Amino acid sequence: MDPRRIFGNTGEQMAADHLVSKGMEIVGRQYRNQYGEIDLICRDGQEVVFVEVKARQSVELAYPEDSVTMRKIEHLVHTAEAYLEEAKLGEVPWRLDVVAIEYDADPPVVTHIEDIDIPERLW
Repeated sequence: MDPRRIFGNTGEQMAADHLVSKGMEIVGRQYRNQYGEIDLICRDGQEVVFVEVKARQSVELAYPEDSVTMRKIEHLVHTAEAYLEEAKLGEVPWRLDVVAIEYDADPPVVTHIEDIDIPERLW
């Protein structure tokens, strides 16, 4: 398997473990459609949570969450909306979260950023 995919899968599993420890339920992984991919789909009570996982070996140049650009958020929103429609969930509350993992600490630092801002222009 590609080392980048192994690294990504390891980060996603670490993020999933972290979210489950906070009481969230993992309902999907690596969901893909024509708009993009969502790393993890969770339930937090009645809310559907779409999670982007970002991991870095080193934060010397940038933190993992810095790579979640407006363009990436746009793709996540479109992907999430398509998932909700496909799953026939109707008008359920939902949000976008980011889990950032810094591997250059021992143990790795996991930061959960809840409910990231979605620019108004996407609506």
